[in-house]
Amino acid sequence: MSDCSSCNMCQIADSKLKGFIKTKDVETSFNRMIDQKTKCKFGKEGVCCKLCANGPCKITPKSPRGVCGADADTIVSRNFLRAVGAGAACYLHIVETTARNLKKVGESKGKIKGIKTLDELARIFEIEEKNAHEKAVKVADMVLKDIYKPRFEKMQLVEKLGYAPRVQKWKELNIMPGGAKSEVFDAMVKTSTNLNSDPVNMLMHSLNLGISTGLYGLTLTNLLNDVILGEPVIRKAQVGFKVVDEDYINIMITGHQHSSIAHLQERLLDDDVVEKAKEIGAKGFKIVGCTCVGQDLQLRGEHYKEVFSGHAGNNFTSEALLATGGIDLMVSEFNCTVPGIEKVADKFKVKMICIDDVAKKSNADYLEYSFEQRQNISETIINEALNNYKNRRDKVNIEIPKDHGCDDVITGVSEKSLKDFLGGTWKGLVELIASGKIKGIAGVVGCSNLSAKGHDVFTVELTKELIKRDILVLSAGCSSGGLENIGLMSPSAANLAGDSLKEVCQSLGIPPVLNFGPCLAIGRLEIVATELAHFLNIDIPQLPLVLSAPQWLEEQALADGAFGLALGLPLHLAIPPFITGSKTVTKVLTEDLENITGGKMILEDDIIKAADKLEEIVLKRRDGLGI
Repeated sequence: MSDCSSCNMCQIADSKLKGFIKTKDVETSFNRMIDQKTKCKFGKEGVCCKLCANGPCKITPKSPRGVCGADADTIVSRNFLRAVGAGAACYLHIVETTARNLKKVGESKGKIKGIKTLDELARIFEIEEKNAHEKAVKVADMVLKDIYKPRFEKMQLVEKLGYAPRVQKWKELNIMPGGAKSEVFDAMVKTSTNLNSDPVNMLMHSLNLGISTGLYGLTLTNLLNDVILGEPVIRKAQVGFKVVDEDYINIMITGHQHSSIAHLQERLLDDDVVEKAKEIGAKGFKIVGCTCVGQDLQLRGEHYKEVFSGHAGNNFTSEALLATGGIDLMVSEFNCTVPGIEKVADKFKVKMICIDDVAKKSNADYLEYSFEQRQNISETIINEALNNYKNRRDKVNIEIPKDHGCDDVITGVSEKSLKDFLGGTWKGLVELIASGKIKGIAGVVGCSNLSAKGHDVFTVELTKELIKRDILVLSAGCSSGGLENIGLMSPSAANLAGDSLKEVCQSLGIPPVLNFGPCLAIGRLEIVATELAHFLNIDIPQLPLVLSAPQWLEEQALADGAFGLALGLPLHLAIPPFITGSKTVTKVLTEDLENITGGKMILEDDIIKAADKLEEIVLKRRDGLGI
């Protein structure tokens, strides 16, 4: 990859994206990363504390304690728990919204597209109810009741959703979560001034929050969305900027809460709405996916072929997507909507609307979403899109790079659709692993950042290195957006895999990197791991399965990571999560934890060394299974 310093941009794995941005006179995150390249040493190490007016305090060899007496171990563990708590809160917000929407669907006798998933959840929850709508209400109520419990009451669905050997381990460690929102609340209390100073206690609380994040914010959000919106179906799809069709009124969606735009998706296809678009010169409306909600739309794209044009890219491609001029209105409903997008939207006259105040942007109109007001909200969005299309199209230059992205990405992969594809059982996959044709599985997941060698660079290069070693890669999150746009999720990518994995992929017609969708779908990977462990009658830490979130970005990613560690999985990060200022915290997470949960954090910023370490674990676990 060529040096980008001459154009004042950071490195970008997607060469076509890089080329497009260089042609546009617009400031993006790629430029600002250069301006912010000098990082604060104390912030990076996690030894900065600004919780009280005696600070901010920083820990140095000459000043090993803050004014209050807090040392590096206390400050780092406190900061880490606060970050995990904030990340858990984000995911709990999503599952809460989704459960409330499902309850309203049931109460209003609305359309339920995922009856099989609803029945499966009812079975797991031990709900005896024949009426589908009543069943939906009861499922949603159980989820909401659990997350609203006080901290001293354990959530009952953990035992129903979690893998039994893991649940037993969590009980032994006393990290079974009480009411999830209360656990977040007390994490904030615990990490306040002059309270907890026990780093191990705070790290164990982080694992507790990881369990809530994983089983509720991730796994249950996916399953509840499947009930409302339809179950994923494996198919081929277009990705990248090429999905934008300027003949349509294009609405770009950013966020994570797919159920909040369910009504809009349907309404855009109604004859009267399409006719309004035609009256002003457009063929109709299209939704363009971006960030994780775009991955979720893509995951269920089989159900929305007429209105969903495709997934354009991850969080840091969103500014460039607006700069194509092809987007007429943007709707945001959660995070990954970068603040820098505001100036780009203004420059290209893109109307912005937020439907959840947690995602409110300074230059956006705010429409408070509620299920009861969904029709009015959809009508407002449609009318604003119509007006903005009329007012902007002759004032902006539309330049959509049709060579950006791919035409044949395999998407719609989930724990169910993959299992069905393999014949309804995991036996075939297990046999491929046992025979060595597939050495093991790596979940390359999470965000995209601009720090780990550049935008998607570490993710892409590590993935190439893993598949070259016959390790099948499963991806979920913004990582998927980067991997699919450069072709690693297309069947032809089998040519980049090792001989054995290549043979498997070509025989099945699949790529060596499988796209499970948004970051929420990390919960789907947990289901795959659980079912494989159950099939083999072993615990999850025995599986030849590793995790890497090489380009983690947000606090949500740390909550995801805490779940992986609680499951007993090794987790690789290319950038330390601001913990290296504490020897105790670093040692617990990178060494001691392996003897506690079976998982550990691997900090490695060299791509080949990271692949070596992950492969070594896979081989060690294969030996442990006698294969």
